[in-house]
Amino acid sequence: MVQKNIAVVTGASSGIGAATARRLVAEGFHVVAAARRADRLDAFVKEAGADSATAVACDITSAESVSALAEAVEALAGRVTLLVNNAGGARGADPVAEAAPEDWQWMYDVNVLGTLRVTKALLPALEASGAATIVTVSSTAGFIVYEGGGGYAAAKHAQTALVGTLRLELAGKPVRVVEIDPGMVRTDEFSVNRFGDREKAEAVYAGVREPLVAEDIADCIAWTATRPQHVNIDRLVVRPIAQAAQHKVVREQ
Repeated sequence: MVQKNIAVVTGASSGIGAATARRLVAEGFHVVAAARRADRLDAFVKEAGADSATAVACDITSAESVSALAEAVEALAGRVTLLVNNAGGARGADPVAEAAPEDWQWMYDVNVLGTLRVTKALLPALEASGAATIVTVSSTAGFIVYEGGGGYAAAKHAQTALVGTLRLELAGKPVRVVEIDPGMVRTDEFSVNRFGDREKAEAVYAGVREPLVAEDIADCIAWTATRPQHVNIDRLVVRPIAQAAQHKVVREQ
């Protein structure tokens, strides 16, 4: 039976989510790892141990699936003190004039409505814990636009607006609201999923010395979540040293 504080991590089957799940286990949380790919989640639980982790297959674009996640979390014996809204993604890099509306729709549903669904479903348990934190992984695209990134930037701007509004609405309640905004992070799947082509994905990082990796962001998430409860890190922007701004990236020849 779970006795530890419970952390729920969405998108926990790969990349930042998987790294965060592992890190939070090391920090002493019982981690509920949520994602669509149950086989990867099961492997994580096997690695971490049933006393330290629980796998819940979940599609955050489905209200029914998110409700099932909330029910699974409620069934655990413990305090829900941390939610990491990590699930998200990008599709395509077309200019606005050539954009596929279905790609924009998917990005909005996953990044914005997915965050909304999961947050709403778990907020009662988070408040009831008496000392909780909601960490949402957005992006520097949430406050800067760039060519070819209209759909992703629009979704991340909306996600950032959601987080900021939530912080205002929860003022006075025992729930901190944190936003992590990574710049260039090299993971196994993000750019491949965006471009549908590994060669194009690799070109994003070509010549960039030491882009961030998933564990760097997991470290940031764990740090914000383990500060004294009266300390709220509203927004943490993190980029590799080679990226001075969205449009300024040093590439070695």
